[in-house]
Amino acid sequence: MADVGAPARPLAGPNSLEDLFAAHLEGVCLRTARALEACGYSALLVHSGSLLPVFQDDRTYPFEVHAPFKVWAPLLEAPDSFLYFEPGRRPLLALHQPDDYWYKPPALPQGYWTRHFDIHPCRDLDAARRVLPASLRTTAFLGDSLAELPTWAVADINPPRLIRHLDFPRATKSPYELACLRQASRVGTRGHLAAARAFEAGASEFEIELAFVGACGQREQDLPYNPIVALNEGAAILHYQVLETSLPAQRHSLLIDAGAEFAGYASDITRSYSHRDADFAALIGRMDRMQQALCAGVRPGVDWREVHLQAHRLLAGVLREADIITCGAEEAVTTATTRVFLPHGIGHLLGLEVHDAGGFMRSPDGGEIPRPEGHPYLRLTRTLQEGFVVTMEPGLYFIPQLLEAARADERSARINWRRVDSLRKFGGIRVEDDLAVTATGCENLTRDAFGAASAAA
Repeated sequence: MADVGAPARPLAGPNSLEDLFAAHLEGVCLRTARALEACGYSALLVHSGSLLPVFQDDRTYPFEVHAPFKVWAPLLEAPDSFLYFEPGRRPLLALHQPDDYWYKPPALPQGYWTRHFDIHPCRDLDAARRVLPASLRTTAFLGDSLAELPTWAVADINPPRLIRHLDFPRATKSPYELACLRQASRVGTRGHLAAARAFEAGASEFEIELAFVGACGQREQDLPYNPIVALNEGAAILHYQVLETSLPAQRHSLLIDAGAEFAGYASDITRSYSHRDADFAALIGRMDRMQQALCAGVRPGVDWREVHLQAHRLLAGVLREADIITCGAEEAVTTATTRVFLPHGIGHLLGLEVHDAGGFMRSPDGGEIPRPEGHPYLRLTRTLQEGFVVTMEPGLYFIPQLLEAARADERSARINWRRVDSLRKFGGIRVEDDLAVTATGCENLTRDAFGAASAAA
């Protein structure tokens, strides 16, 4: 993760992060001014977040900055800092810089973005309040409900209508944000390549994760989410959270879902591998081709719900071709047989958060776009627009709970149980790329990063 000054090795030339950031901030100011006007506020005060204490202890959980704060600037490790914005004025940053010898306080930031802000180091919350305007009675506050807030007399705390007006346009990424997302993909790709080498060398789940974080140069708490590193049957657990330190008696497969972060923006990448089993490797190849076919259909104007349903239609063909089901592809979809093998959504918005905000919004003024019936876990239902960044992550899993439920109902006759039982030891397959929607199609941030790494090797 980038430090509080500037991300490592910023871009050079006319498309430098400095140049791109200036235009990005101008856009953030403009859309925030419109949101404030629409919702009846004169200014916005955004809290970076607080360190959360562990129950009955004086330790805290790792800090994670709030997304509405880091959309303004890549200040990622400054708890209890504030961003104040009033249309027509330079944004003000009250940087919490306590006088502390137990923990190192954040340094005064230096970097490409700092010249756009009035930055005030503040020892405590009282000092932060003194650098803000005397009256905050028409200012909306976003962030943790601090005990001091009643004395600050803000207009509203986390007003839902304003949050909606701010979250809806976040789906469309600026050129600066796209540059950060590309770099997050490059860093994540380095980690994935190292993890694949560790798997081939016989590493445990824990050792594979160490290879990933080492190649990324980021601590686990700096990553956008804890890596999913699942050997064998562990891949059947969608958010597998265990990192076994010992090796299984036999190695069959690896599923690794892991991303990196750059300037507050995330990558989200999944790859699956077979260990010396040609049949399972061929099945991974089928899923990879299916995933690429879905990626090829991404462009502005596409309803993401239709992408999700198309994934089930294509998966039905893969299942039939692999002799996992005995019925036709159309029947597998209409009878929900494909949902036994793919229970999650096909993808989600990506950006400042791994599952970025606004995935269901019909408009900033109200309304939600429903998920397709029978698909409760889809995280995005909007129609794609240029500038959206989404993940594309079809899967094929052998999940014991779902298989047993199918065995007990009418779907049982449509499944080749002998074939399924032979594949259970692999857990499952997921292939995930990050896609930026362009005017005519999409840019595959993940494949481009893997391609560049391969060319440089």
